[in-house]
Amino acid sequence: MSGLAAPVMGTVVSFDIRDHGPAPDPAALDDVIAWLHEVDRRFSPYLADSEISRIADGCLAERDAHLDVREVLHLADQLAVDSDGAFDARRWSADGRLDPSGLVKGWSIQIAADRLVAAGARAFSINAGGDIVTRGGPVPGTGWRVGIRHPDRPDRVASVLTVRDGAVATSAAYERGAHIRDPRDNRVPGGVRSMTVVGPSLTWADAYATTAYVMGLGGLDWVAARDGYSALAITWDDRVRWTAGMDAYRNS
Repeated sequence: MSGLAAPVMGTVVSFDIRDHGPAPDPAALDDVIAWLHEVDRRFSPYLADSEISRIADGCLAERDAHLDVREVLHLADQLAVDSDGAFDARRWSADGRLDPSGLVKGWSIQIAADRLVAAGARAFSINAGGDIVTRGGPVPGTGWRVGIRHPDRPDRVASVLTVRDGAVATSAAYERGAHIRDPRDNRVPGGVRSMTVVGPSLTWADAYATTAYVMGLGGLDWVAARDGYSALAITWDDRVRWTAGMDAYRNS
C-alpha cells in the first residue's frame, strides 16, 4: 500500500494506492503530482501570471492559450448553457472576473486518476479536499466508504456512501465560508447547507455539485436529469434529501 499527500491548488491532494491491484509505474505518482502543480500555475486566478489571469486582464487571447485552458473553458461554457447560468466561469467570482475554479479541480483530479490507471493502478482513491475519485476498492470485492460531513460537527458524518469506480464531490460553505456565489445575481446561495454529487467522473461531479448548490433544493432534480449522476442535499433544518439514484450508494 502506498499513500502520499501533496499540497496543491489551495488544498491537500492525498493518494491511497492499494497493493492488491497491479502496482503503477513508481514514477507515475510523481508525474501526476507535477502535472497538478502545472495545472495550478496555469489556472489559478490568484497568480497574476497564470493564463487564466492573463486572459482576464486582456493580456492573452483565449485562442492563444494552452489547449488545456481552451478545453476547460469550453466545458465551462457548455455547463453555463446547460444550467441556465447557475454555473458561469466567465462571471463566477465576486468581482465578475473569469474563474473556472469550479470545474478545474474535478477535471484535473479525474485526469490524474486516468493517468494512474494508464500506468497500471487498479485500486486507489484520490482525495482533493473532500472531493474524491476511486477505482476498485480498499480490499478486493468492496467499495470505498465516503463520509459526508455533518454541517455543524466536523467530527461526525451526515451520511456514508460506498463508491467503486466513481467520484464524489460536495459543495458547501462550512469550510471556506461564503466562497460560492450565484453568477446570475452575485449573491451567496442560501437554499441548502450542502450538496453532494456522485457519478462516474469527478470532472462533472464537482462542477454539478457547485451548480446544484447554487440552485438549492431544485438542484436535486437538475442533477438527477444528468445521466449517471445522483445528488444528496442537507437542508438548513438538518434534513437529508436525495435523488433516487443515491440509494445505490447510501449506507445510512
